[in-house]
Amino acid sequence: MADIPDGASVAVGGFGLVGIPARLIDSLRTQGASDLTIVSNNLGTDGFGLGLLLEDGRISRSIGSYIGSNKEYARQYLSGELSVEFTPQGTLAERMRAGGAGVPAFYTKAGVGTQLADGGLPVRYNSDGTVAETSKPKETREFNGELFVLEESIRTDYSFVHAAKADRYGNLVFEKTARNFNPDAGMAGKVTIAQVEELVDVIDPDDVHLPGIYVDRIVVVGPQETGIENRTVSK
Repeated sequence: MADIPDGASVAVGGFGLVGIPARLIDSLRTQGASDLTIVSNNLGTDGFGLGLLLEDGRISRSIGSYIGSNKEYARQYLSGELSVEFTPQGTLAERMRAGGAGVPAFYTKAGVGTQLADGGLPVRYNSDGTVAETSKPKETREFNGELFVLEESIRTDYSFVHAAKADRYGNLVFEKTARNFNPDAGMAGKVTIAQVEELVDVIDPDDVHLPGIYVDRIVVVGPQETGIENRTVSK
């Protein structure tokens, strides 16, 4: 984490509390970098994961698709402390994957006919609740009689992912639903850091979920528990 500067952009894998690189997030919190742009489906929950960086005021911009139950995320956005770029979940995943694949942009039907394509979504509010910045219109084009919107790919300075297993070549395997945004986030970063539960010599190529060509640093953290975002119990 030592070389991550203020103002860096970081793609972070996981969905809710599943598959999030919590140890890397804690380490970045200790390291002290601020004014961060975070690309992630959501920003954790209050008091956990990316929610901790949010509480510390270390995130200045979020690119994601889901606020969820994170009250601090909503508060900072509506009070003008945080810039937020919303994008559909599938589009977000493809923007990260495309960034890693060297594809600068792509067309999709998601968002056509809405403010996502037409512009005008609030990106940042003023402290008095008025809108300070809105999203810009995006290019659209017709293919075979249907309209599509152009989405630019995402390439970040760093990526954080959580994997169940890695080998000494950097190949990664993700466990079940922890395979959510982690492969795409891992592709998006110029420098990808993986926290892994287990390190082995070699993973069978047929079992690899993210090739080691995308992975630059590995930290072995041992078994990790997944928290419960919303607990429902009977009366």
